[in-house]
Amino acid sequence: MGPAYIPYCGPAPVPSDLWGAWNLDPVLIGLLLAGAGLSGFALRAAPGRQRLALAGFAVLALAFVSPICALASALFSARVVHHLLLIAAAAPLLALAWPARGRAGVGAAALVHTVLTWVWHAPGPYAWALSSDPAYWVMEASLLASAVWLWRGLLDRRGGPAAPVAAAVATMAQMMLLGGLLLFAGAPLFLVHLSTTGPWGISPLTDQQLAGIAMAVLGAPAYAGAALWQVLSLFSPPQGEAVSQREAAQA
Repeated sequence: MGPAYIPYCGPAPVPSDLWGAWNLDPVLIGLLLAGAGLSGFALRAAPGRQRLALAGFAVLALAFVSPICALASALFSARVVHHLLLIAAAAPLLALAWPARGRAGVGAAALVHTVLTWVWHAPGPYAWALSSDPAYWVMEASLLASAVWLWRGLLDRRGGPAAPVAAAVATMAQMMLLGGLLLFAGAPLFLVHLSTTGPWGISPLTDQQLAGIAMAVLGAPAYAGAALWQVLSLFSPPQGEAVSQREAAQA
C-alpha cells in the first residue's frame, strides 16, 4: 500500500503550528505574481480596473498562500471560508476588472456555478478532490472560473436588472440551503476530517455545523449586495443621459 496522500496545502496543522504553515509553493507564487503583473500591464490605461485585478490576486494569495490554506486541511469550516474567498471575494473583483463584453449568460452561469458548488461540497466528490493535487486543482479552478463567469453577469447592467437579480437571489437561496443542510445534518459527512478537528477543540460535527453557518452568513450577503446594486440601477439615469447632464452642468 502506497504512502498516504498529503493535501496540497500540507498536512492538517495543530494550533501551535498554524502561523508557520504558509504555502510557499514556488509554482503557485510565480503564477500569482505573473497573473497580477500581466493584469497590471494590460489594464494600465484603466487604473480603477487595474486596482480591482490586483485586489483579486491579493485575495487569491490570501486563500492559497496564507495559513488559511493549511487550516483547510484540518477543518471543513476553514475549507468553506477558503472557497468563499474564491467565489464571493476574488471572483467579483476579477469580474469587475475584466467585465463581460458580450452577453454574460447569467442564467447559465448561475446554474453551472450552483451545480459545482453542490458537487464539491458533497462528501464523495470532496474526498476525491483531496486525493491528489490534480483533483484538488480541478475543484478550485472550476469553482473560481464558474464564479467569475457568474459575477460578470451579476454585475452587468446593460440588459436591465431582471435576469441578474433573479440569478443573484437564486444563488443566495441555494447557498443558504446548502449551508442549512450542513448545519442540521445529524452526523459528520466528511470522513477526511474525522481525525483532524480534535486538536482544535471541536468535533467533526461541530466543524461541519460551523461550515454551514459560514456558508449562509458569509456567502449570502455578497449576492444580496449584487441584487441590490442591480435594483438601484432602476433609479439611476441611463449612461448617455448622465453624460448629458454633466455636460449641461459644466456649460
